[in-house]
Amino acid sequence: MEVVVLIGRILFAILFVGSGVNHLMQVNGMAGYAQSRGVPLPKVAVVVSGIVIIIGGLSVLLGIWADLGALLLLIHVVLSAALMHTFWKETDEQARQGEMTHFMKNVGLAGAALMLFAFFAYVDDLGLTVTGPLFSLS
Repeated sequence: MEVVVLIGRILFAILFVGSGVNHLMQVNGMAGYAQSRGVPLPKVAVVVSGIVIIIGGLSVLLGIWADLGALLLLIHVVLSAALMHTFWKETDEQARQGEMTHFMKNVGLAGAALMLFAFFAYVDDLGLTVTGPLFSLS
């Protein structure tokens, strides 16, 4: 069981750590997109979101307060869905479909992050983690 959970954590975290690194390596391009979506202080938002998702991803990956890491990722994907993927505002059908796909992906990732938070905060012996949970739901 411990190895299966570890593999799941690795697969989940790869997406976020890679995305966070991309945020920091492509700040100007991503800030331009964020600005086009109406995000205030887009360059700062890109850098902060990149740092948050790297920290959250590494937290889940390494099992260092993984419950807190899952919460950080939950917050990120919910904000990203609500601010960046507003498909309901799109007039072009192709753009609407693309943004809806990204929105729904983020909703699904939010659900997975919420389940991970609950899992880490509830289960006493996770094994293969550096620390225990910061929060307790038991």
